[in-house]
Amino acid sequence: MTNTLQIMLLAVVIFFTSCAVNEKKEPQPHVIGPKTISLPDGRLTAEALWTMGRIGEVAVSPDGKQLLFTITYYGIEENKGNSELYLMNIDGTDLKQLTHTNVSEFNPRWRPDGKAIAFISSESGSPQMWEMNTRGSGRVMITDVEGGISGFDYSPDQKKLLYLTDVKLKETVADIYPDLPKATGRINNDLMYRHWDHWVDGFTHIFIADYDGKSLKNNIDIMEGEAWESPLRPFGGMEQISWSPDSKSIVYTARKKTGMQYATSTNSDLYQYDLESQTTINLTSGMMGYDMNPVFSPDGKFLAWESMERDGYEADKLRLFLMDLHSNEKTYLTENFDQDAQGLSFDADGRYIYFISNHHALDQIYRIDIQNGEIKKITEGVHSYTNVYPAAGRLIGSRMSMSSPIELFNIQEMTGEEQQITFVNQPILDQIEMGRVEERWIPTTDGKQMLTWVIYPPQFDPDKKYPALLYCQGGPQSTVSQFWSYRWNFQMMAANDYIIVAPNRRGLPGFGKEWNEQISGDYGGQNMRDYLSAIDAVKQEPFIDENRLGAVGASYGGYSVFWLAGNHNKRFKAFIAHDGMFNFEQQYLETEEMWFVNWDLGGPFWDKTNKTAQWSYANSPHKFVQNWDTPILVIHSEKDYRIVASQGMAAFNAAILRGIPAEYLYFPDENHWVLKPQNGILWQRTFFNWLDRWLK
Repeated sequence: MTNTLQIMLLAVVIFFTSCAVNEKKEPQPHVIGPKTISLPDGRLTAEALWTMGRIGEVAVSPDGKQLLFTITYYGIEENKGNSELYLMNIDGTDLKQLTHTNVSEFNPRWRPDGKAIAFISSESGSPQMWEMNTRGSGRVMITDVEGGISGFDYSPDQKKLLYLTDVKLKETVADIYPDLPKATGRINNDLMYRHWDHWVDGFTHIFIADYDGKSLKNNIDIMEGEAWESPLRPFGGMEQISWSPDSKSIVYTARKKTGMQYATSTNSDLYQYDLESQTTINLTSGMMGYDMNPVFSPDGKFLAWESMERDGYEADKLRLFLMDLHSNEKTYLTENFDQDAQGLSFDADGRYIYFISNHHALDQIYRIDIQNGEIKKITEGVHSYTNVYPAAGRLIGSRMSMSSPIELFNIQEMTGEEQQITFVNQPILDQIEMGRVEERWIPTTDGKQMLTWVIYPPQFDPDKKYPALLYCQGGPQSTVSQFWSYRWNFQMMAANDYIIVAPNRRGLPGFGKEWNEQISGDYGGQNMRDYLSAIDAVKQEPFIDENRLGAVGASYGGYSVFWLAGNHNKRFKAFIAHDGMFNFEQQYLETEEMWFVNWDLGGPFWDKTNKTAQWSYANSPHKFVQNWDTPILVIHSEKDYRIVASQGMAAFNAAILRGIPAEYLYFPDENHWVLKPQNGILWQRTFFNWLDRWLK
């Protein structure tokens, strides 16, 4: 309230001052920033979710004493978000907002001398790199690249700068037929012509230029003429590229394949580019899965990276590898550690590597001693860390839970003591009564134990009867950790008086390699029995009404709902499937990342000799439509190219033709997620209207 009052008073002063001098002032841009919201009943709402600030990328100052980071706020009325830069000490003191613009700032970086900070902004019309001092003034544009850039980083000696920009390497229809400038058709002659939510028109390349503190010169495309990209589409960022400490080379991640080879392979490698000789070598030749996210030790003697073993398997174990750059000897550091290792960073002395790993649905910070391979778990608790950053003898971590969005924590490495240092959403969280989150271990049909989260409504009354929702996780190999979602939010569901049952069914990491890998080639098998084990166990509680059960999920969770709709034996009274696979034969020929369907479904449906594939296609949900008897809400989006919108349309049409009550929520401008504020609120309202209609 104080900040709001100050802004109002300032506006009044400006207004009367401008009137007094009779000057015309240009209207200032409306900047989306922190907002307040009143929640008189203490229940989380969709509007409150979209009012919350979201902490993004964090950069630690060269002296390790300050943090530069972004916070994104969304404007519901404006239907968009805006990211600003913030600066504070690592103990959480002296927080300052550095930017106040109507265009987002992102990719925050410290100049190596610590005297300036840099970022990407579209203030000039396209995204370019800017610098300013640590007070937030003296803003200067450094790059002026046609079409803009998507990432950058300084060389450690501050004499070079690398940046990312798209280059055109394919002819368009207008190039082939100049007399048809208004033609909108596309001519494709190989696979991977579109990816996730965009058509592939160009490739992101790495450029290196001389930097004199003011501008760039002698720009070189180190991948000139190559028809592949770095970082990897669609989610790779600057974490996939690393400068050597001596500034003489960079190591980058690339999958140097095209067309059908690219679409059927996950085999990316690490390439080292030498600035002096302008030559490139493959550091991981012969390693057949994903190799990515390289990190140099501070002395430049070692390179660490994340590696998967098998080509075509996108959910393989994330192994921590180390290379001695003098001998080129590679060491598999986590060979005896039956967990993933990701988000790597060295300590200042180069002896320890910090990483994030999931165990039993909790993501914690670990460290490994590169000399003897000893692994230490640093953090404990019912939460999940997403990143770790070494800073001046401490660790900074981004942490979330089912009851809190991401905040930053200062962690004492020796004791694991955690101190919260940001409180971005505290004014909203203070108004909310969160539901209790309970951990249960439930026996499965094959005699194993399965961790299942049960989330209770606020003001839970054990003497009442509640409807319950079985939550079906996507991925398929994505753990049901202590995550905070702005759409699939368990506290939001609980606030609407539902009990949520969220099992870590077969096919999720954090429970060992065997548990994670069981699902591949067994869609419709043990993991479906795991779902039913979870809901059948929890529904025995006297406070759950077994006649008011629903099942909801997205992506693989959407497929799970479609499959359960034909195989649930009247357990459920309502279904919601978002972006789910409905017809596997259709899915095999529609999706763009062919390695996924080849591995998880076992291959093409026309291979009648492949027993794994034939089992998969026999468990396609459309094969069980004749059994559908329960109301279903289907949600899908046009820009989802991983699981295309026709899958959702087909499921909805099947329900209507079968006489099943159904609704179809369709977004023409969203992808595999729902990212626009008003669409997000529409999603929530439709979601709960449907459940309330059939379960209350």
